[in-house]
Amino acid sequence: MNDVSVLSEVVATLPVAEVAQRLNQPVSRVHQLVRDGQLLSFRRDGEVVVPADFLDEDDAVVKGLSGTITVLRDGGYSDSDILRWLFAEDDSLPGTPVASLREGRHREVKRRAQAMAF
Repeated sequence: MNDVSVLSEVVATLPVAEVAQRLNQPVSRVHQLVRDGQLLSFRRDGEVVVPADFLDEDDAVVKGLSGTITVLRDGGYSDSDILRWLFAEDDSLPGTPVASLREGRHREVKRRAQAMAF
């Protein structure tokens, strides 16, 4: 869990219980996914939430998200920094890294993450 108060309030989130339901997994498994770096969560208004954009239209974790998180964690970035980066506009993509992941451009996002991490 992270303090990402600088993450825009316009970033749609889902409570962990809803993420668990959509993934067809117990809540404890969602917490394990967060610990393992497959997902990131943070507190908003006292509730643990996950950005809605981390799940695709098939209710699966967006392809490339976990690899991107791993690269950035290995590069020394905190989860708060990773969340902010994923939702920050990047003119070279264009858009945000998370939007690019959702569009299937995970290799390009991972390349940028690797360049940042080293």
